[in-house]
Amino acid sequence: MKSRQDLERLKEKTLEEIRLRMASGAPRVVVGMGTCGIAAGARETLLAIMDELKKRRRTDVTISETGCVGLCAKEPLVEVTLPGQPTVVYGNVDPSKARRIVLDHLINGQPVTEWAVNVIPSPKEKEK
Repeated sequence: MKSRQDLERLKEKTLEEIRLRMASGAPRVVVGMGTCGIAAGARETLLAIMDELKKRRRTDVTISETGCVGLCAKEPLVEVTLPGQPTVVYGNVDPSKARRIVLDHLINGQPVTEWAVNVIPSPKEKEK
């Protein structure tokens, strides 16, 4: 970076990449980062997800954070959405479970049902 203009160009390029991923129906992961989630280890869970995706060179996954969703006893919570599939909410996700969720669900498309606390139908399934 040599100037503020270089920084602005980089910012716009990055924001455009984010918009494209979100609009394209890319896989999405949401980690509960309310105080209850953080106290239960959500930061470490989030870092494990990011690390595992990086190792597998998966740059198409949108990762975001949310506040408390009211299931404090099940924190850390991780929500995984793949295009055209139901959203799966996982509970009590430690870094080890997070890595398996990345491999089984995000990479291989197979939800880890024994850790699921909720399954939300996809919009297409709701129409049926």
